[in-house]
Amino acid sequence: MVDSREGLIMGIGQHPLHRLCVKLSDRTELSQEDREAILALPLTTSTRSAGQHLVRAGEAPSSCTLLVSGFAQRYRQLSDGGRQIVGFHVEGDFVDLHFSMLNRASQSVQLLTPAKIADIPHGAVIDLMRSRPAVAEAIWIDSLADASIVQEWVVSIGRRSARSRIAHLLCELGLRQEHAGLGDRSRIDLPLTQERLGDALGLTVVHVNRTLKLLEANGLIRRDKRTVVISDWDSLADVGGFSSAYLHLASPKEVRQSSTMVSTKSPTLFE
Repeated sequence: MVDSREGLIMGIGQHPLHRLCVKLSDRTELSQEDREAILALPLTTSTRSAGQHLVRAGEAPSSCTLLVSGFAQRYRQLSDGGRQIVGFHVEGDFVDLHFSMLNRASQSVQLLTPAKIADIPHGAVIDLMRSRPAVAEAIWIDSLADASIVQEWVVSIGRRSARSRIAHLLCELGLRQEHAGLGDRSRIDLPLTQERLGDALGLTVVHVNRTLKLLEANGLIRRDKRTVVISDWDSLADVGGFSSAYLHLASPKEVRQSSTMVSTKSPTLFE
């Protein structure tokens, strides 16, 4: 039996559902049989291009879509043409599980990078949850954690300043990527334009640009084309009023300072 998170990753290799299995194992204690049942789910994998939609508002999904690799946004399109981004998805996330449970999508999910996805029949996920109570508990906890993130975003848009909103989101995404095994929390690979960042935080492009420059001038972040570096994690977290508690990670690490960089070929919030 695999007893550690690292061992689980090594044990199941590059199976399309390996990040999901690790993520659910973090949510609650799963037996070896539970993990094997997750990995045995029937699925169809495919590669998709940046800009493609995985689900559109109003659709009734027949499968649950897992993001095997890539980065996606969830958003609502308003009647006046405006857009409000209500969430981001990283590797290992179900992007539409709650839509499947509710029988109709209330939001659209669009890829921001090329991606690999796994489509799992809705019925297979339901059967798994009914037959493996621990897996059902893990999925339930994960859904509650997603709801907690949405609540924190409401607080940001309703009460935090522009500077705090951007600082908070950078800390969140850095920590989520780190926890998903995608790098260090200070090495943020974000395929976001400034327009999308504004759509997520209720800010204009001009306000986003001005605030990013201010954070850089204060020595909290560094920008270099396709890279964002959190130069002083503790200070950025203080500016954002950030605490990882709402993410409900298995073993949240204490916020630490780092200045390591990573690059990406995707469009970023700096272009």
